[in-house]
Amino acid sequence: MENYRKANTIEQPCPCPFPDLPSDTPEVRVKYGSKIRNLMRFALSRMEKTAPADHDASEVSSGTGDILCRQIVFTGVGPSVAKAITCVEIMKRRIHGLHQLTKLTYSTVQDVWEPLEPGAGLDSLTVSRNAPSIWILLSRDSLDKNQPGYQAPGSFDALWIQALKEEAATPRHGQRRKRGGTGTGRAEVGGRGKGPRKQTGWPGDTRKPPGH
Repeated sequence: MENYRKANTIEQPCPCPFPDLPSDTPEVRVKYGSKIRNLMRFALSRMEKTAPADHDASEVSSGTGDILCRQIVFTGVGPSVAKAITCVEIMKRRIHGLHQLTKLTYSTVQDVWEPLEPGAGLDSLTVSRNAPSIWILLSRDSLDKNQPGYQAPGSFDALWIQALKEEAATPRHGQRRKRGGTGTGRAEVGGRGKGPRKQTGWPGDTRKPPGH
């Protein structure tokens, strides 16, 4: 592939894994280059009770303070999965009491490669690959608790608090010992290259030093 460059990436449409959704349910498709603040501005404008003033009146339900949508879907493919999860966690902290249902699927992604030198007689290449994708449904109404991937409101916070309690109760390993006493190498007299201390005075001299 040293003679080619990637020209374009095409994500094939994937059917929504949530059947029987209302037709007005908004879908937030998170891309790799999407900005979280723009995604959250759009999502909150569909779910919050008060719509922003810069939106068109046709997008707002009748009456100020009415709920615009009961449900919203976030989806991300490949490297956008982590950003989609971040948007969902922010959404649940802004709007409390949301039920969550998560589905993991695979989406087909096509990479189009063009030759570096068009006159070299090389054709364009299209490489198809399967990329992991995530679909997250947030709903104000109750969802089926028996479905895999269901998460009740506040369950993540309770799990996080329980994990913190278990971590605080578990003694930590690898802590440094307090320094005290003498180490193994400190009991030796003299350092490297030093012999025993020379005795002063004449041999056999038992006189005490002056002052004793």
